[in-house]
Amino acid sequence: MIDRRQFLCTASLAAAGIAIPGIAMARKAARFTSERLIGDIQHRSFRFFWETADPATGLVPDRWPTPSFASIAAVGFGLTTYPVGVHNGWISRAAARDRTLATLRFFAEAPQGPEANGTSGHKGFFYHFLDAKTGRRFGRTELSTVDTAWLVAGVLFAQSWYDGDHPDERKIRDLAEQIYRAVDWPWAVRNAPFLSMGWHPETGFIRSDWDIYNEGMLLYILALGSPTHALPEGTWQAWSARFERSWITRSGQSHLQFPPLFGHQYSHLWIDFRNIRDRYIAGKGIDYFENSRRATYAQRAYAIENKSGWRGYGAECWGLTACDGPGDFTLSIDGRQREFFSYSARGPGDRDDGTIAPTAALGSIAFAPEIVIPTITAMHQRYGHGIYRKYGFLDSFNPTLTDPTAPLHHGKVVPGVGWVDGDYLGIDQGPIVGGIENHRSGLIWRTMRRNPHIRRGLQRAGFAGGWLS
Repeated sequence: MIDRRQFLCTASLAAAGIAIPGIAMARKAARFTSERLIGDIQHRSFRFFWETADPATGLVPDRWPTPSFASIAAVGFGLTTYPVGVHNGWISRAAARDRTLATLRFFAEAPQGPEANGTSGHKGFFYHFLDAKTGRRFGRTELSTVDTAWLVAGVLFAQSWYDGDHPDERKIRDLAEQIYRAVDWPWAVRNAPFLSMGWHPETGFIRSDWDIYNEGMLLYILALGSPTHALPEGTWQAWSARFERSWITRSGQSHLQFPPLFGHQYSHLWIDFRNIRDRYIAGKGIDYFENSRRATYAQRAYAIENKSGWRGYGAECWGLTACDGPGDFTLSIDGRQREFFSYSARGPGDRDDGTIAPTAALGSIAFAPEIVIPTITAMHQRYGHGIYRKYGFLDSFNPTLTDPTAPLHHGKVVPGVGWVDGDYLGIDQGPIVGGIENHRSGLIWRTMRRNPHIRRGLQRAGFAGGWLS
């Protein structure tokens, strides 16, 4: 293997115009090493979905190996990863088709109704978490509008990707249409024109609405594109009129702020926002893809500045998003009180406790591969012995927390690394598989461009230009 310091040295000499024998070979070897790592990460992360989902229902666990309920968002990511597996030769089209058909049949036939127990959803929406064995509502979890959106995104991706004459592929397309048409989006509007975040049969709608810039872009596009229960014209414009309060300049990057990176990634997994614009973002002279690229750079700059002095942060170790954490406690480290959190949405200056999630960087690989790939390569070289396992990177780690006697919620302290999570999370594995594929081939973006519901939703939101033209 080429020594990384030697490669950087020879590369800098070559940039200065000094000929170095074998530099082309060194560059090729270094590129191959990074590309091979990215490929291995994608394959391992894909296997999370293929190996942990229930073949009979398609239900994907929220996390693994900790025993877990199923996550409908993880199912949406899973439906998206199966064609990626076919594209890369990991599974056959027939195998992917069988799994997808079983999944869509389950959701098309799952009982719906206002009852608190015994159903999987209501008004076409589904509960955030379902019992992994029965597929019915888990506990008192909410009927989730945005998690239904991630599920439906995977369903519509399947509708467009399985475009053959095989009877099962025709059935997939029909079931996808049935599932999408059943969602009664206007029912979930509590404070017009905004969609509520969710509903409980015991207490009604959640007070919080989707009313600021965040991952809800795809949610509104799906709701506007419905051929049966669409939100009214002007909904997107009313929502985007509130974006200006989120426009900031941080670390030299002017962009719409949402501290955790997942808010800049999830909608972009399925929709290619390059060169298509609504009125708001056109007024800023960029598109939403560029906005996510800037948010990615801003996170890296935040880690380089590292004003809070977290261990490990730097140009090649960064990534804050919603992820697992060590637990909810305060600990004195190097004479400084440090507050830690369990699962939480983390971002620059927002519940940052030194916990890094590899999915934060990997989910942005299509936006900024030039900074993501070196980061992931360095992260693997530095910490891989403790954080890289069966399904790729474990969900998160914290180099600052090295005390094995800390009151950890889960995970453990690994020598030479710090605290390391013990689980993989479906909603964090999905952006890794999909983000890498969009970076490499654009497969998901190209497929979704063909979906008439996605095109209709974008056009009713006021998007124009680029591939929409």
